[in-house]
Amino acid sequence: MLYVAGEISGDSWGIFAFLCAALWNLPAVPALNNTDEAGAGQSIQKTYDLTRYLEHQLRTLAGTYLNYLGPPFNEPDFNPPRMTRAEMVPSATVDFELWRSLNDNARLAANYRAYTHLLCYLRGMDGQVAKADLRKSLGHFCSSLQGLVVSIAGVMSSLGYPLPGSLGSTDPAWAHGPGPISPHNDFLKKMDDFWLLKELQTWLWRSAKDFNRLKKKVPPAAVTLRLEAQGF
Repeated sequence: MLYVAGEISGDSWGIFAFLCAALWNLPAVPALNNTDEAGAGQSIQKTYDLTRYLEHQLRTLAGTYLNYLGPPFNEPDFNPPRMTRAEMVPSATVDFELWRSLNDNARLAANYRAYTHLLCYLRGMDGQVAKADLRKSLGHFCSSLQGLVVSIAGVMSSLGYPLPGSLGSTDPAWAHGPGPISPHNDFLKKMDDFWLLKELQTWLWRSAKDFNRLKKKVPPAAVTLRLEAQGF
């Protein structure tokens, strides 16, 4: 028997009524609630990408800046002991197992504090460089590093972590002006700059690993589904 459009048989009406009843009695399932996970996942991925970009930027900038400082700072095997003045620069030299044992909040807070300090020191360098093209490169890197600080703050916010408290004055002593010029002071200033670049390199390397690990803990929105239905 053929059914003409618009006609519904008795059997069809029965099937239709059964489907309606089944749908009516299903537990209410709201829209998939993955907004928070999507925001966190995207923020972490963006921060990871920015960290890798800064690593690439720093390789070029460090080579140019060390050539600007001259010997022995631009020699490949130059590896001086860390001096007292350089201790003001946040150190990334932390035992690997100790760092891994920290929770995500503690690692993020440490990254946020470190880059906030390092950015201030880097701006101090920028203000004392004589070469215009190098100042431009430093300024561009400072802008990117500021973006990383903001991005880390966004990751912490999306995961529900509070930002670290006020860091107080982070200005390095030499950022307020060159002061009396002498060969000894000039060498110490170059040592500060050398250690700043070295610490930046280590922080960025470790941060890339941190955010790569973190993004695996917070899957992309496409596979993160949380149903909040009554009865389940």
